[in-house]
Amino acid sequence: MKWALRKHNKDTTTSLDVFRKKLDNLFDDFFSLTPTSMFEFEWSPSVDVVEDERAIHVKAEIPGIDEKDLKVTLENNVLVIEGEKKEERHEEDKNTRYVVSERRFGSFRRAISLPDGIKTDKIRASFKKGVLQIEIPKDESAKPRKINIEVK
Repeated sequence: MKWALRKHNKDTTTSLDVFRKKLDNLFDDFFSLTPTSMFEFEWSPSVDVVEDERAIHVKAEIPGIDEKDLKVTLENNVLVIEGEKKEERHEEDKNTRYVVSERRFGSFRRAISLPDGIKTDKIRASFKKGVLQIEIPKDESAKPRKINIEVK
């Protein structure tokens, strides 16, 4: 059974371009008094996929996102979790400035390839306290069964 977790990056730059940009940002941030981006990375929720005899369980940590900004779809046995974490904008006082800003905002998309033998019409999803839980029941044909051995 093959599993695949993919992070979709809409950026088509090469890894050398990314490295160069991060190095430039590091020096720019070090010599400026603006908020640092030393720890920047592509924002994507952490995902756990667990399989037992009766179902596949997916758990994704998506703190700070509203349920209305979250979408879960299944097409051709690929489960897609996508959404957008919107930035909170506050009017800043002229005497206030960010020194470090590590909170991430923006859209994300995670795709999980699922095996054959799942009940697509019985999938359930719930979202509570920033954790998305998806249960994908297995079809009877996909569940392991014991085969009796005859003694002759």
